[in-house]
Amino acid sequence: MEAPNKIFDEMSKLMTNAMGVAQGAKTEAETAMKSWMDRWLAERDFVTREEFDAVKAMATKAREENEALKARLAALEAK
Repeated sequence: MEAPNKIFDEMSKLMTNAMGVAQGAKTEAETAMKSWMDRWLAERDFVTREEFDAVKAMATKAREENEALKARLAALEAK
């Protein structure tokens, strides 16, 4: 009865080690992919969210000023 238990114990250790190796490989693959994506994005001229929001706010303000100037011009032309 001792031999089957020893075989199962060894099999359990082997599976536990295999799971540890698989988890390590997963973590390494995720790190490599993130590093590759970061490099790929850095090579492109993408803007950050903060830069995008700042330009969007500037465009909104310019559009509002343009509408105000149009209304003022229309009022002056009506005179």
